[in-house]
Amino acid sequence: MTVTAGDIARMTAVRRAAVSNWRRRHDDFPEPVGGTASSPLFDLTEVQEWLRRKGKQFELGKADRAWQRLRAQSEDLDLGKLVGAAGVVLLRGMGMKQQRMLWPFPLDDQPMVRLVKAMAADMGRSEAFEFLVARYVEAHARRLPVTRPDVAELMVRLAGPVTTLFDPACGLGTLLCAAPPEVTAFGQDIDITTTPIAAMRLLLRGTEAQIEIADSLREDGFRGRLADAVVCEPPTNDRAWGHEELIEDPRWTYGVPPRGESELAWVQHCLAHVRPGGRVVILLPQAVAARRSGKRIRGALLRAGAVTAVVTLPGGPDLWVLRRPVDGDPVPAAVTLIVASELDTVAEQLDDPAYGVPVLDLLDDDIDLSPARHRQPDDGRIAAEYAAAVARMTRPNPDPPGIAVLDERRPLATTTIGDLVRSGAVQVRPGLPPVDGDIPMVTAEDFMAGKSPSGRTGGDPLMLEEGDVVAAPTGIARVIGAADAGVALGQYLTRYRVDPLRIDAEFLAGCLRHSEPVNHASSRIDVRRTRIPRLPITGQRAYGQVLAELTRFAESAAEAAEAARRAARLGFEGLLDGRLQPSGDTDAHRRPV
Repeated sequence: MTVTAGDIARMTAVRRAAVSNWRRRHDDFPEPVGGTASSPLFDLTEVQEWLRRKGKQFELGKADRAWQRLRAQSEDLDLGKLVGAAGVVLLRGMGMKQQRMLWPFPLDDQPMVRLVKAMAADMGRSEAFEFLVARYVEAHARRLPVTRPDVAELMVRLAGPVTTLFDPACGLGTLLCAAPPEVTAFGQDIDITTTPIAAMRLLLRGTEAQIEIADSLREDGFRGRLADAVVCEPPTNDRAWGHEELIEDPRWTYGVPPRGESELAWVQHCLAHVRPGGRVVILLPQAVAARRSGKRIRGALLRAGAVTAVVTLPGGPDLWVLRRPVDGDPVPAAVTLIVASELDTVAEQLDDPAYGVPVLDLLDDDIDLSPARHRQPDDGRIAAEYAAAVARMTRPNPDPPGIAVLDERRPLATTTIGDLVRSGAVQVRPGLPPVDGDIPMVTAEDFMAGKSPSGRTGGDPLMLEEGDVVAAPTGIARVIGAADAGVALGQYLTRYRVDPLRIDAEFLAGCLRHSEPVNHASSRIDVRRTRIPRLPITGQRAYGQVLAELTRFAESAAEAAEAARRAARLGFEGLLDGRLQPSGDTDAHRRPV
C-alpha cells in the first residue's frame, strides 16, 4: 500500500510541513514509489520502518487503514467508484437500498466492508464517509472542481434562511452540504461518479435529498420545480453547452445566451428554478461581468431588477447575488458592487448602501458590472481604516514567555485523550445543532471569530461552564472564562470538561491547539487518538501557563501582521485612487506632467 505526505502527517500527528522537513533533512527517508513530483506516493511499509528507526510514534487507525485499502484496490481514475461503494455500505446500515443511489459498483471485498463498518462504529456513518471523501478530494485535487469551504459557507449564508436549496451543478455536494442538515436539498450534475457521492453525503448526514445525474442545461431533471434559493458554481468557458438545441428554451427570459456565454445560460437556468423573491448565489469568472457578448442579457437582468450584487472575492472569481423578480415589485434603484478584501465582511457590506451603484449609471454602452470599475467615493472610510490599521500595527506586543533551551532533546512520556476519557479525567462531548428556543448558543463561526454568541437554541443543549475547554476543527482551542460560561455549544465544536485536580485546562487547550486541526471535530476516533504529555498536575500548570502565554503572543503577532497587510493594501488603494497622498509636499506631487 502507498501513502501520501498528508497520510504520513496524519499517522504521526504532525503537520505536512514536518514531513517535508523530514524528506529534506534525512537522506534515508523512503524514496517515492509513484505519484507526481507535487504529490508523491510512498510505500507504507518502508515509511513505517523508517518511523520506527527514528523513534517516531505513529498509528494507522481504522479510517486510515480503510482508505489505504481502497487506494490499493483501484487505479486512481476508478478510486471514486470504490469511495461510492463504501458509501453504499454505510447507507445500507441505515436501511437504505443501493438501487436508490444508482450505484452499479458493489463493494465485494469483505475485509474492506468490515473495515468500513468498523469506521462507522467508531466515527459515525456520516463522519466515516466524509473522511473517505476528503481523502478522495485530496488525491484528485487537480481533477475535482470543489468549491472552497469558506466560499461555500458564505454562499449558503447569503442565500438566506431557507427550507429548500437547489444546486444544478452539485458535483460532490460541497455547497449543499454547507447548508444545515434540516434543509431539503435538490441537486443535479452530469458526472456519474461525483453526483451519487453527493447524494450519499447528504443522506448520511440526515438531509432529505433528491439528486439527479444528467446534463442540467440539456436534460433538466427538475423542470418546473422551484426552490427557496439556488447556489451554484457552474462549469465555465463551455462553448458546447447546447446553444443550438436550446435556442427556443423558455428559460431564456432575459435573452438567448450566445454560444460563448455559457455562464449566462447557467444564471438564467438558476433563476428559472428559484421561487419569486428567492435568491440565486452563483460563482462566475470575472469576465462574465464585462464581456461585450453578454451585455444585452446583463442589461435585461438589470432592467428587471434581478441583479442584487456582484462581489469580486479576494484573489478569485466574482460572486453574483441575484433575485427572481416578484410581479408588481418596484425595480431596485441600485446594485451593490464590492471588491472584497476579506470574506468575513461581505455579508455586512451587502447591506451597506455606500456600496450601491445606481442602475442608470450601469446601463451605459458597456453595461459593465465589474466592481473594480465602479468603486464608490471613499467618504473617509479608506483614510479611517488605514489609520486604524497603522495604529494596531505599531501597538506594542506582549513579550514571548520565558522558555529554556535544552542541550539535548528530552522526550516526554505521553498519553491520549482516549486514555484520559477512560480514566474519567476528561469528558468529551460534541456541540449540538440548534433547535427552536431562546437559550444563547455560541456557533462555530462565533467561536473562531472570538465573537459573542449569535445563535439561539432550546431543548436540552450542551452548556458551557467556567474551566471547560472548547476546540474547533480549525485548531483553535481556548479555556472558557466566567464571562463566556452559561451558554450552549453549537455543532462543529467540541467541549472538553476536565477534572481540575488531574488535568489543567490551559495545558489541555495548548496541546489541542498544537494537534492536527482535523482532530477536533471531524471524527471522534481522531479526537481520542490525540496525544498529550503525561505530567503531574503541578507540571501541567507550569506548562499550561507558558502555552497560554505563547498563544497570546502568537495571536497578537498575527493580529499585528494582518494589520500590516491591511495597511499596505489600503495604502496602495488610497494612493493610486487619489484618496491618500504622500505626506509633506501636498500639491506638487499631484500635478500632471
